[in-house]
Amino acid sequence: MDWRMSEAAQTGNIKRMSEAAQTGNINRMSEAAQTGNINVLYELIQEDPYVLERIDQVPFLDTPLHIAACAGHVDFVMEMMNLKPSFARKLNQAGFSPMHLALKDEKIQAVLRLLKFDKGLVRVKGREGMTPLHHVVGTGNLDLSIRFLEVCPEAIEDVTVRDETAFHLTVKNDMFEAFEVLIGWLRRSRHEAAQQWENELLSWADIEGNTILHIAAIRNSPQVVEVLLENLSQDHINSKNLEGLTALDILLEHQRNERQVDNREIMDMLSTAGGLRGSSLPNNPHSSINVNSFRSKMSYFQKFTTIAARGKKGIPYEMRNAFLVVTVLIITATYDALLNPPEKSDDVSFQNYQVSGSYSFSQQANPPMGGDNPAQDITDLIDASSMFWLYNTLTFWVALGLTAYLLPSRTICLLLLITLSLFGSCYMLLVAVVSWKQQFLVSLTPSHLLYHALSVVNYCLSTLIAVLVAFRIARYVIYRFVPRKKIFCLVQFVSFLFIVICILTPTVFNVQTMSFLWS
Repeated sequence: MDWRMSEAAQTGNIKRMSEAAQTGNINRMSEAAQTGNINVLYELIQEDPYVLERIDQVPFLDTPLHIAACAGHVDFVMEMMNLKPSFARKLNQAGFSPMHLALKDEKIQAVLRLLKFDKGLVRVKGREGMTPLHHVVGTGNLDLSIRFLEVCPEAIEDVTVRDETAFHLTVKNDMFEAFEVLIGWLRRSRHEAAQQWENELLSWADIEGNTILHIAAIRNSPQVVEVLLENLSQDHINSKNLEGLTALDILLEHQRNERQVDNREIMDMLSTAGGLRGSSLPNNPHSSINVNSFRSKMSYFQKFTTIAARGKKGIPYEMRNAFLVVTVLIITATYDALLNPPEKSDDVSFQNYQVSGSYSFSQQANPPMGGDNPAQDITDLIDASSMFWLYNTLTFWVALGLTAYLLPSRTICLLLLITLSLFGSCYMLLVAVVSWKQQFLVSLTPSHLLYHALSVVNYCLSTLIAVLVAFRIARYVIYRFVPRKKIFCLVQFVSFLFIVICILTPTVFNVQTMSFLWS
């Protein structure tokens, strides 16, 4: 280096002198990172404040952070992270980040310190799209695998350039224990997207169309196959790769070409689970089903559900919370109005009149002295009361339905929907109880037509809420516990039957019994 500077000085080339000095500072910085000498680091910064900026301008380079992480100098690593955090996501010429290098050389303390500084480093994609999580699951490092997933659960959905998930890598590297740990973590995860991951990642296909089940068949891993069959639907069990082969085809091909007989256990498990040969399946069953569904004309129910789903997803989170507050207030107000019905008017004596079953009034005693037409006053009061109870009931059920519609798609919301259904049944019973206490209001006696209309409205709207609850329960059960969608209708029917038996039937029976006794 000295001869370069001397040559530059002799020729008077100041630019070359500056470049040589900068190159010398970068080399000295690399040496300081290799030895972990923080004092030399700051001496170089004092000499050249832009030394780290020039290093950062190079797209692919072994930065001082790369070198320190590879050497395991934790103090220097943290010092460099404070000074230049962008180095942590930069790749060197070989396509590795500092965390990749630290994992490769088993510098665990440096890895943990980097992870503590920035949790997102777990998702940095290096060579061939491999993330640090892919590296640790591929090598079977269970402790780091779980720690990475705890700090950054979203890393489980990252794939390599060959569309391989972390599950693919564990099976390809014969790391069954790591595969089992990943499955256990996924089942126990409380992340908001955990259900989606569980539905998609276990049936994910790589660039060759091979799912995890295909890879397990290729690697002859009966333990992996057994775990997968507990979580896959029959469609996914019989999925084809790009060569048109199912998992059962792969086993038969291996048995014929390599004359292996030790895969009989896997073949038996696949056959029991409904595994089929690719030749017995349509060329692309999933595609044909989707195309036909798009070609067919939409029913009115599909149009309604589509509009409802679009409207729900188009509501911002804050606005949805505001709407829920409003609907809850309306439910509270209407329920309170039923608990506290209007009182008798002081200027009308109901004791002097009784109501006949044909909606006419007969005078039992002398008419009251006050008022020009007492019977007309009573009729007006009855009409107003009838309209009040009808609108109050409709408002209550509309607010209840909007609340059920605005609730997010979460597991806990199933309990809220069941609670809403029970609350609606309480309202039905409360109408009957209040009408019994307020028999002086003719519109609420069981013999009046409007009372029966009110009961029908209650029954219909309560049934709609019950159907919604049954649908949500069935959908949750299907996607959570029963991957085979063919029994969706059966589960939905059973759940609806359960709700009808436990909620609607007792309510209707009690209301009708009250009506019979009062009449």
